[in-house]
Amino acid sequence: SRSSGLKAWPFLVIAIVQSFLFLAHWFLYRTWIAFWFPLSPQATLALRTGIFLLAMSFIVAALLGFRYTNPFVSTFYRAAAIWLGLLNFFFWAACLCWVVDFASRLIGLPFDRPLLASLLFGAALVAGIYGMFNAYMIRIRRVAVRLPGLPASWRGRTALLLSDLHLGNVNGFRFGRRIAALAEKLNPDIIFIPGDLFDGTRGDPDRLAEPLKELSAPFGVYFASGNHDEFGGVGHYTAAMKRAGIRVLENEMVTVDGLHVVGASYGDSAFPMRLQAFLEGLPLRDGQASILLNHVPSRLPIVERAGVSLQLSGHTHGGQMFPFTWIVRRAFGKFTYGLQQFGKLQVYTSTGAGTWGPPMRVGSHPEIVLIGFE
Repeated sequence: SRSSGLKAWPFLVIAIVQSFLFLAHWFLYRTWIAFWFPLSPQATLALRTGIFLLAMSFIVAALLGFRYTNPFVSTFYRAAAIWLGLLNFFFWAACLCWVVDFASRLIGLPFDRPLLASLLFGAALVAGIYGMFNAYMIRIRRVAVRLPGLPASWRGRTALLLSDLHLGNVNGFRFGRRIAALAEKLNPDIIFIPGDLFDGTRGDPDRLAEPLKELSAPFGVYFASGNHDEFGGVGHYTAAMKRAGIRVLENEMVTVDGLHVVGASYGDSAFPMRLQAFLEGLPLRDGQASILLNHVPSRLPIVERAGVSLQLSGHTHGGQMFPFTWIVRRAFGKFTYGLQQFGKLQVYTSTGAGTWGPPMRVGSHPEIVLIGFE
């Protein structure tokens, strides 16, 4: 039946992901055995055991993170997420080991295998360490936007865009406090959060959202949900946000000093007909400028036809790290990042401030965005 199929799909996804992780770790193991010095039987057994446990670590940590919240789970999840990021770079280092070894033998100049592996895996480790430092260094980007029909009172004002904080086991209370401190220094007139404020893991949403009580803007703080906010139901997260003073826009519009601010929830914006029905029912063609918080930079023809002036999105993380930077760019094109035009609609997609999974960024930068209205 359909209901049993819906219940089964998470197990299928877990099985597929775990299979890929096993294959990647097996390939890593075979490369280490082939390219480094011969290991004793005891060392080989220890390596096999360690690789098997590492292959299981992230799925186990993720499942624990969805069920429990305590210091052990947070530490385990963080460690497993770091390993997942390192695995990505080690995998490509292993691929290069075989490619370079084959090419060098083909031309008759065989490369010293242990030296080759040391160089490539060392470079992979450096890339992972750089990725962690890079993910910590949040950039402040300033963007000027000119909107037709913008009320005169909004000219010269600023809006702060905070996307994809992913508050949870990796980006916790202290991360939220850093974001709040940066926001305070920028002194925006209004703050927009277009989704993935939370990571979706089990946790104390009030504790995670507590630093956000310090977010202060004369015209308020507005949020629309992303996919991670809706993991397991968005209700407990939105309740915490409301207690923190954040205005949650669940498929609704508010007019703030003449500027229309619209929030589309992720669950409904994923369905074109629902999003179209929602937007078409709003007075967005009255000549006044409008801003739509829509987590994913998609459904742009629907949004433009509805008369929205500016869509603010996140979700892509700019791909977060290689090679996913390339994959995401293929999926979203020019709307992967930055301020772009789609007909009369302007779209700004942020790389976000936080990370999902590995706390690393290679090929992208974390950011918060200060939008200046001209």
